[in-house]
Amino acid sequence: MTVGRFRECKRLSGFAGLRYDQVMPETAANIPESLKTLAEDFAFLDRAERAELLIEFADKFREVPSSVATRPFPRENHVERCESDAYIWAEDLPDGTLKFHFAVENPQGLSAKAWSVILDETLSGAPLEQVAGMPCDLVFDFYGKDLSMGKGQGLMGMADMVTAYAKQRLKARNQPGPAVAC
Repeated sequence: MTVGRFRECKRLSGFAGLRYDQVMPETAANIPESLKTLAEDFAFLDRAERAELLIEFADKFREVPSSVATRPFPRENHVERCESDAYIWAEDLPDGTLKFHFAVENPQGLSAKAWSVILDETLSGAPLEQVAGMPCDLVFDFYGKDLSMGKGQGLMGMADMVTAYAKQRLKARNQPGPAVAC
């Protein structure tokens, strides 16, 4: 099920009037609009639909370009706690935002690949304050509450690393970042 097809089904079912900021107001205030919109799309999916949509995202995964990093990847880019052996880089963009790049060493790491695509598509180019304010447990809004402990820890670790990059850049610019931590 594509996101567009899902949005049409949501509209026809009567769920179209609900927004993420109505369902999760404390989280919605801190995140970029694109991430909020995508979280809204996932909010009413059943387990099978959620899995199908996450697989579609995983299919769009593209590994970090060689102009950014090559194997062996540096340890400082390694996501701790991630069973799929993920790595993340943050590239500074001219407008002061970041472009995120990912590598997932486990070929079966579909969840990490899908989360990489979601993070890249929704956070790359977003204001640093919003990226830094994203709670790492937002993972559960996309994957559901029945994630295994290991997978949940790895995906939250990926979110935590992305927010840490944004906080580092804000600190370097002497701008306070939000006090969100996992």
